[in-house]
Amino acid sequence: MEKIELAIVIVSLLIWIGLLTLWGQFWQTDQQLEVTETHLEELPSVCAVIPARNEADLLPKTLRSLLCQNYPGSFTIFLVDDHSTDGTAEVAQQTAQALNKNQQLHVITAQALPPGWSGKLWAMEQGINKATTILEPDYLLLTDADIEHDPVNLRQLVAKAEQENLDLVSLMVRLRCENFWEKLLIPAFVFFFQKLYPFRWVNDPQKSTAAAAGGCILIRTAALKRIGGLQVIRQALIDDCALAHAIKSVKSSSPPSPHLPISPPPHSPKIWLGLSSSTHSLRSYPSLFPIWDMVARTAFTQLHYSPLLLVGTLVGMILVYIVPPLGLIVSASTENWLVALTGLSAWLLMSLAYLPMVRFYQCPLWLAFCLPIIAFLYTLMTLDSALRYWQGRGGAWKGRVYRLEGR
Repeated sequence: MEKIELAIVIVSLLIWIGLLTLWGQFWQTDQQLEVTETHLEELPSVCAVIPARNEADLLPKTLRSLLCQNYPGSFTIFLVDDHSTDGTAEVAQQTAQALNKNQQLHVITAQALPPGWSGKLWAMEQGINKATTILEPDYLLLTDADIEHDPVNLRQLVAKAEQENLDLVSLMVRLRCENFWEKLLIPAFVFFFQKLYPFRWVNDPQKSTAAAAGGCILIRTAALKRIGGLQVIRQALIDDCALAHAIKSVKSSSPPSPHLPISPPPHSPKIWLGLSSSTHSLRSYPSLFPIWDMVARTAFTQLHYSPLLLVGTLVGMILVYIVPPLGLIVSASTENWLVALTGLSAWLLMSLAYLPMVRFYQCPLWLAFCLPIIAFLYTLMTLDSALRYWQGRGGAWKGRVYRLEGR
């Protein structure tokens, strides 16, 4: 029995050694938007598209942050009121009027949700259609109604795209992390996302890994047209990553940006994903349950609704995150010091990997040692996500329950 316990804990330790050394340095927080602006002969035009459903409380701050962007080029905002009942459209117009920027904002009333579309993507589709019909912008800024943008965010996004000839630039904005549950679970949410999609691999055009964060995506209009528009991902619940995968997997036959002084030859699609400490989400999570619902909404979708992948994930989470501290505690009580030391080593490596994200979110450093408890909660959320799917409640969000693919 002791040999089995030792073998299991050793496997967990080896997994952490492999993750830290071979898995794209996912645990680092160095992929951040830091660019030096370059002179462009002609500034690209940009249209922002914001799907908004009952966001009247946040728009006075978030929409204002977009209207006050320090971007010298053409910038227009299309807000799609997605059947709100709280006066979202009126608040948006009042916000623009207070800044004397009515002409910069277009408010669109969303049409009825057709079969085969998720609500957010359908709202975005209508905004994109209107923007490209009226203005034909060089770039589209796809953003959420709960995001407060730093005044130079758009300028930096465009500079990044132009300097590095990127088809898509996305920011994992800083999520709200103020109360107990947010500090306990939000940094881990970003940590697990980075483990699924190591940002260095996402940003490497030679690797197939693709991901984006839906709160802030700058995309070339030509690149979106090249993949067939949002139509190709219209049913996706994890729409940001689906969009990034579609962009990165389609080869480009057209030359890069005409705004660069010298246009390089045609290229393979390039995308970039990084962290932001200045552009942030105002969405609050006052208790455990809003965070639980956020994760449970799409966790089983991430597993392609596969019972086998679910079992593998549950076993993997236990092996990677639960076994080290459990092995330490149980073995120390029975004075099996070899197993205890191995479990402690794995736990320390786990905490070391999590520490940069804890620091990034300016949380107490002792939270790095709480990752096993946090992972256990996320494991339960994943299981609940599968149960919701099998009960026909999967994908519920803002009063809508979508008929998911595979049902």
